[in-house]
Amino acid sequence: MRVYLIRHAVTAETGRVLSGRQRGIHLSPGGQEMAASLAADLGGMKFDAIYASPIDRCVETARAVAAGSGLEIQIDESFIETDFGRWTGRSLRSLYKLKTWSRLMTTPSRFRFPDGEAFGEVQCRAVAGVERLAAVHPKDAVAIVSHSDVIRVMLAHYQGVPLDLLHRIDVLPASISVVDLAREGTIRVPVVNYVSDPARWR
Repeated sequence: MRVYLIRHAVTAETGRVLSGRQRGIHLSPGGQEMAASLAADLGGMKFDAIYASPIDRCVETARAVAAGSGLEIQIDESFIETDFGRWTGRSLRSLYKLKTWSRLMTTPSRFRFPDGEAFGEVQCRAVAGVERLAAVHPKDAVAIVSHSDVIRVMLAHYQGVPLDLLHRIDVLPASISVVDLAREGTIRVPVVNYVSDPARWR
């Protein structure tokens, strides 16, 4: 199976607020344009299935990717956003001031979001989701639209990167990463964090 790991496009809160699993936060106008550009990047790609986190920004990005394909988006809880617990909805500026933020950045393998998930738990559920899909789609091209941290932990697993080096993996909005899972167990990660429009880096 070839898996395309796609991060959702931006909302008005991206980069400012830890939105987490809050519902009702939709792609901004700029995010809608970004999703359309992403779909154009993937225009020549024929997916056999498209899965998405149930969070609105992922579903809306997946709809752009699926447009014209005739495929139905399949919601999969395995790829839902990290549970940020009591940090959900807080501004990133306020979180940067916390002593615990440095622990999050330096030893993420030992960090649990207050009343939320640990990265190891996120990795276990997300990778289990990918492996389940690999059994269903052994020779298919599958898109998964998810969130930055969820994609990071999946890439860390398939690249053999320890969780404490997690933040060295960048996953930009509307970026594409690719993982190949061969039936005999061979794993390749040919693409990480591909973005065709340099303006998205700013």
